[in-house]
Amino acid sequence: MLSAASQKTVVRLGRHLSQQTRCMGSSKSFHIDTSDNTVDTKFDFTEENYARVDSILGKYPTNYKQSGIIPLLDLAQRQNGGWLPVAAMDKVAQIVDAAPSRVYEVASFYTMFNRTKVGKYFIQLCGTTPCMICGSEEIKQTIEKHVGIKNGQTSEDGLFTLLEVECLGACANAPMVQLNDDYYECLTPDTTVELLEACKRGDKPPMGKWGSLPMNGQVSCEGPLGKTSLTWAKPVAPEVEAGRFKDGDVDPASVKEHMAY
Repeated sequence: MLSAASQKTVVRLGRHLSQQTRCMGSSKSFHIDTSDNTVDTKFDFTEENYARVDSILGKYPTNYKQSGIIPLLDLAQRQNGGWLPVAAMDKVAQIVDAAPSRVYEVASFYTMFNRTKVGKYFIQLCGTTPCMICGSEEIKQTIEKHVGIKNGQTSEDGLFTLLEVECLGACANAPMVQLNDDYYECLTPDTTVELLEACKRGDKPPMGKWGSLPMNGQVSCEGPLGKTSLTWAKPVAPEVEAGRFKDGDVDPASVKEHMAY
């Protein structure tokens, strides 16, 4: 039997969780017609993207064209400003000779595909444990206040969409957001506002050397002491005996020696 204090804690936690919107549960599994997204809406790839379509399909045997559904949906989404109308899914189905329902089920399963319109800057805010502990809730409140939207909404000017999502794999640099394709990490309320203002100016900060941008000035995942391991200027390869496999025989008892372990 839970104590009265424990029961109150469970109730508060339940209320908190009921107010959360995460990408795993916020996207409807069915299509809803809007003025710009019906079965009669037209979509076709550009000439440049048809060349990419051919390149994608060229990676698979002709009887396995359906293997290209995911990269083709990604291509369609990028061409269409970050979201997939039903007409784009139908076009992919036509290209790979699949029933449209086969494409719909892929697009509705993977959260990387947006089946409703999103803003020019799609902000996915990580709210999982490491980011939450490091202040993701404060970052979310900063975005909501500065842009004037709530989780799951798009700003009136069409610039920003905010969505709290599950782990984005940048736990060492929490809290962080994925802004379209790019990771902005080690955020504070102040640097979050700086990032939003830069986007409004059309001057989104470029990625750092390692493909992300910690907003506190650090390089990648280096701590306050900088790089403390793997500090050589040039990696030193292990010495390997010349011709170690010249006869094609390896003694299992000495395999580690042969592999330079």
